[in-house]
Amino acid sequence: MNHSRILVVGGSGFIGRHLVAKLSAQGRHVLVPTRRLEHGKHLISLPRVEVIEADIHAPGVARGLVQGMSAIVNLVGILHGAEGGPEWGRAFDRAHVQLPRLLAQAGLDAGVTRMVHMSALGVSDDKHASLPSRYLRSKAAGEAALRSLEGLQWTMLRPSVVFGADDAFLNLFARLQRILPVVALAGAQARLAPVWVEDVAQAALNLLDEPKAFGRAFELAGPEIFTLQELVELAGLWSGHSRPVVALPELLARPLAGLMEILPGEPLMSRDNLDSLKLDNVPTGPIDPLCGIQPLSLRGVGPTLYGGSVMTRLSRWREQAHR
Repeated sequence: MNHSRILVVGGSGFIGRHLVAKLSAQGRHVLVPTRRLEHGKHLISLPRVEVIEADIHAPGVARGLVQGMSAIVNLVGILHGAEGGPEWGRAFDRAHVQLPRLLAQAGLDAGVTRMVHMSALGVSDDKHASLPSRYLRSKAAGEAALRSLEGLQWTMLRPSVVFGADDAFLNLFARLQRILPVVALAGAQARLAPVWVEDVAQAALNLLDEPKAFGRAFELAGPEIFTLQELVELAGLWSGHSRPVVALPELLARPLAGLMEILPGEPLMSRDNLDSLKLDNVPTGPIDPLCGIQPLSLRGVGPTLYGGSVMTRLSRWREQAHR
């Protein structure tokens, strides 16, 4: 079945805007709810894309959004959440457990049974309590919530760290090296397999209409494995602001992360982020052919994606997105 009307929750985010552009290019109608219309302004000009301001958690809103849809894609995820409430904290519970359950149940009540859900690499069907961080445990609980709903045709996507010209990962480390003489790095030896945002979006698109993907989870990762320190060094090199990167021992890293948590604004690193890094963010095997992608090499495209000015990189992204 080719799903023609798609509700994309989290569609104004990093991965979401790439997926929405692809859905629009195929002539599908896409509904993107956002807490603030300003966050989705870059999508408004896309054909057949409707961006509306909505609080999905408010009573009755999810039920209204799914009306007339043929499928739901949930891309919502947060990296930081204060403790309190469930074992993984209220913020993670709200974003990673309650929201997907709310969307799926609203869909089932309206006869919308198809749902693609963004999870995280490291989560698996048989792991929950053993996962090292509240972030990962909440992602596992979100998956479990969807599996428990009878009649839901779910597909889980489990990406490694996602890179792209407009990402908040490698670009952050590039910016830090413009202003700092030395980068003190926690979790430096953690292993990751960065995957290109366009590959993640394309896999989601390919799996959306694929009946063989129902009831299955798919790992999404790039073809190369790096330590976090190697990625930070490459970000500095490609941006033209290479700085020494000093790996912090756990004895220093954890107190520093705790301090960052209480500073104003979004923390650069939290203790829970450090806990997530205890589990290598690498795939257990090759990309499933059903995803229909040949993952792009970060090392091959990094100088193009991260070299030059921010505006130059965004222009390249717009060209990739055919905008």
